[in-house]
Amino acid sequence: MALTKKEPRSKFYELLQAQIHNEFNASQQYIALAVWFDNEDLPQLAKHFYKQSVEERNHAMALVQYMLDRDHHVEIPGTGQVRNDFSSPLELIELALEQEKEVAADISALAKAARAEEDYISEQFTQWFLKEQVEEISQMSTLVTVARRAGDNVYEIEKFLHREAVGDAGADAGMPPVAGGAL
Repeated sequence: MALTKKEPRSKFYELLQAQIHNEFNASQQYIALAVWFDNEDLPQLAKHFYKQSVEERNHAMALVQYMLDRDHHVEIPGTGQVRNDFSSPLELIELALEQEKEVAADISALAKAARAEEDYISEQFTQWFLKEQVEEISQMSTLVTVARRAGDNVYEIEKFLHREAVGDAGADAGMPPVAGGAL
């Protein structure tokens, strides 16, 4: 006899299930960026994007935990296409910035759906993610600016990342619980 949880029927839970996919896909894309930087012998950029990958995985698992906590069925999706072909560090960093902007729009849609459904608990849940996206976009925008200023001298980006704590705030303060524990 299979145990089943109630199926998500609201727009919010449909979007939340889709966001789990988006977060896992973002994690995989960040791994691809990190590996590209590793292959180019750019250890600071590689390290930065490996950490970003783990962070996105943790975000996906926080969404999973929320669905479990709210007694909703969760499906762990496969990931979508991951881009691996690049010609310059700036191209990768710009892709990361666009990805963060897309995630911000997705999280805003989640908050809007929760509010429209008068699901104030879910709306409150989205607040941490909205705040996180402001930080992510800001940090990635700074990295794009540094990369543009560095031009062909990628080691200036490396020095910047070594010197500055970009995306290195430590544990995500106030982050919702993560299924299986945060990595």
